[in-house]
Amino acid sequence: MKLKRGFITHNKDGEQILVAVGGAVKKFNGLVRTNQTAATIIECLKEPTDEQSIVKVLCERFDADEKRVATDVHKVIEQLRKIGAIDE
Repeated sequence: MKLKRGFITHNKDGEQILVAVGGAVKKFNGLVRTNQTAATIIECLKEPTDEQSIVKVLCERFDADEKRVATDVHKVIEQLRKIGAIDE
């Protein structure tokens, strides 16, 4: 899976924002403000990847419990799917 073309990120003052542009606006017209975890997930999705690879990156970066991280990653990915931001 990968972040769909038509979704861009912007970083400002330590905050990442995900915005739909072009044709993606037909499915999602808004922006997503992210916390550090979601921002890292989105950064991973800029290249083809899978959930387990993202979990591994987050566990290494934040020294966190793998089960908890896997749950959080799954929730964020499901939300991104709902707005049409992920290519499978």
